[in-house]
Amino acid sequence: MSANVSEEGGSRRPSTPTLTHSHTNGKSSHAKSGLVPTNNVTTKEGLTVRTRIEPSLSVDDVIRQLCISLKLKDPPAMYALRDENDELVTNDNLRKKIKGKVNLKLVNAPAIEAAEIVEKLSAVEARGASDARLGLALTSLRKLIREDQFAQEFLQRDGLRELVDVIYNSHGNILAVSKHRIRMVNLMELDYGWANLDNAFIFKVVQILSSEQSRLNVCRPATAILKRLVEADPSSASGLNAATTASTSKGPPSPTPGSVYRYGFDVVFEQMRKEKGLLETVVNRLGSADTTMALYSMMLINSLLAHASDPRWDEFIAELERLNVRKAVIACLAHPYLFKVFADPRLAQRLMSSHTIEDLTSCILDFQANMVRVTFRKKTTLVEPDFEPLHNQALQFIWEKSKLEEGREDAITPIKWRKLGFETEDIGHEFREVGVLGLDCLKYFVEKDPDYWAKVVQEQLSRSEERRCPIGKASNEVTDLLAEHWAIYAPGYSTSTTFQPFFLNFPKVHALALHFFLRMWNESGASTDDFPRLVALTRSQVKVALKRENIRPWHEVEQEFLESEYRAVRDRQMQELEMEDDIMSKIPIRNLRAKLYKESYEFVRQQRIHCLLEGAWFMNGIPLATNDPRDTIRRPTRPWRFLRLDAGLKYLHYVDSAVKFPVRKGLEDLPERIEVSMISEVATGTCAPFPHIQRDQADIPLGSSSPMLASPLSFSLLSTSGGSLADQIAPDQARWADWTDGLNMLRRDGGHVASQETELFVQALTEIGLKIKLLDLSGERVEIPSGLVAGPPPTNSDFFFSDLAYDAPT
Repeated sequence: MSANVSEEGGSRRPSTPTLTHSHTNGKSSHAKSGLVPTNNVTTKEGLTVRTRIEPSLSVDDVIRQLCISLKLKDPPAMYALRDENDELVTNDNLRKKIKGKVNLKLVNAPAIEAAEIVEKLSAVEARGASDARLGLALTSLRKLIREDQFAQEFLQRDGLRELVDVIYNSHGNILAVSKHRIRMVNLMELDYGWANLDNAFIFKVVQILSSEQSRLNVCRPATAILKRLVEADPSSASGLNAATTASTSKGPPSPTPGSVYRYGFDVVFEQMRKEKGLLETVVNRLGSADTTMALYSMMLINSLLAHASDPRWDEFIAELERLNVRKAVIACLAHPYLFKVFADPRLAQRLMSSHTIEDLTSCILDFQANMVRVTFRKKTTLVEPDFEPLHNQALQFIWEKSKLEEGREDAITPIKWRKLGFETEDIGHEFREVGVLGLDCLKYFVEKDPDYWAKVVQEQLSRSEERRCPIGKASNEVTDLLAEHWAIYAPGYSTSTTFQPFFLNFPKVHALALHFFLRMWNESGASTDDFPRLVALTRSQVKVALKRENIRPWHEVEQEFLESEYRAVRDRQMQELEMEDDIMSKIPIRNLRAKLYKESYEFVRQQRIHCLLEGAWFMNGIPLATNDPRDTIRRPTRPWRFLRLDAGLKYLHYVDSAVKFPVRKGLEDLPERIEVSMISEVATGTCAPFPHIQRDQADIPLGSSSPMLASPLSFSLLSTSGGSLADQIAPDQARWADWTDGLNMLRRDGGHVASQETELFVQALTEIGLKIKLLDLSGERVEIPSGLVAGPPPTNSDFFFSDLAYDAPT
């Protein structure tokens, strides 16, 4: 091959060499016919070569022939090709670059670049460096670390150790630069290379994050690093959802040797315990006026909640409750934009100039879904005062504040808990339906006003036995009613698409509803036989008082519970009963509904994931103004994108195109991919339509003639490091619901449902299934009991549990 040189504009410009397969002796049939595209290749010295590259060549062949043509002394292994945006040219994207006639650059190979950066980092450690010099090295590292070839070379040269040493030894402004520019979390998005991060490094990150003086550019990457470490547990490596695995598996699988999935919640939480103020600092930042600071704090809390392991679960949740994290999240809504977004999601696109507000609302909904799991676990955790000191302390507190004295029915049988309105003296059995949740709610009720508690208990004891209100039993019924209202059926099954601040105030709402129950008991002159009627009355009032929860002020809820008159409530309930059969309120039917709800949710989940496996066309969106410069760099050049999830549920494969075309089954037509594990948020309403697309061509509602107004059918896939992995606009509402909720259901930290379509779909399937089941019962005129009475305990241990468990009637 020859390269004739000519003068153009004062620079030496070689003529056009042709790169072909070696067996063609430098002559290609494509080249002869003029079909081979021409690309400009610029060398490190600034020379530009017009080159025809055969698309079937490998990158190594192209570089080798360029070195021969340009008579370069260094071996071809020292060179690589990049495009004008500095994207590395690989065998996977070479054909696309050639056909697009993209300008290319002949640059140092990833191995050379990795060696140079490692050398600079080691020089910083050995001799120190100015902020500017260190910043240049770290800026280069930030750009290159995402490339697999560079990352492998960087890790092979022990670059991670050098990077960690710089973090250890940096102080002041250099620390800020290193944490912000390194973006070490980019390296941790790989599934290899960082398995040797030790506890000392994790503790260092914990210390950085817990410092009150830490700035946003420090807290942001530190939070992302901790979040990635929490999610790197063995269950995540196997593709399982850690949130559900933790509650169903006997133990996490062992990590394979050298795997990065060897950390997880226990490893991180152990270091967090050494820094006592960390959780308190993170919770306090939820109230920060800086919404970005609040966002990253919320992301870390969500990750910890979703991955909390059984051994540390009680300790972690108790610490969060002590810090009143629920109140901090509710206070976070004081931001006027957030309140308006939750009150009317349609306003979001007119209020937000960046992703931050949308991301924060998404994180708050994730937090709400995590708290549903926490609440369900409390509800199903047995009260065992003989084995759990905290349970015993709570019960003793309730008893002491009642100011009663224990009595005796006879020489053996005490009278204690029955004085507080429980049916038996087996207090653990009394809380069997509501668990620790019921105990916590009753304790809160007593703590809020101990004098009222003592007064109402003693007042009931002064009445005849049939006129006494069973306060303890009533408290548990109210707890159960609220759990039913907020669909606390099972972990991981939350379909609420709106914020529920009253749910986060569960004990406070319980106290109001219990006050209502006691007041209705007194005003109606009820007796023991009227207890089911009062429960139904309270259920009706709960539905009315908690309606439109996302926009209703708290004082209206208090007014509904504390000031409603018995006659008005009773008349309304009678009207409701005319429209709804009383059979629906019976305990077996409620249990059946809970079971069908879980089955419906799982059915919808599989349907959504099936849509992802089938794939679909989307318009490429243009993200609205953000603080991340990568959103500008990564703007697509073509308007359409086809996305499809692979069968292993690990990657989203895609192709960008100027026009839509029939995509074959499989992944052959989809050369690019996004790793699902990198998706930390599925934000909605975040991007504007692709420019220069006519409405009749788009075939989707673009929302407005304004080019920078977010489409209501847009969504963005956000990474753990804060950048956007993809910005898409769905063709219709159904496809938007399928993909946003399907992607959320795939996330490691168990995202929330984003669309009302999915929420209503699950509810409709549940109600249809329930009615079909009830048709069998009503046709046979089967009497459904209000509850089941447990028989006497066995007299000895000579028994076993049958494999058949009681289920709701079918």
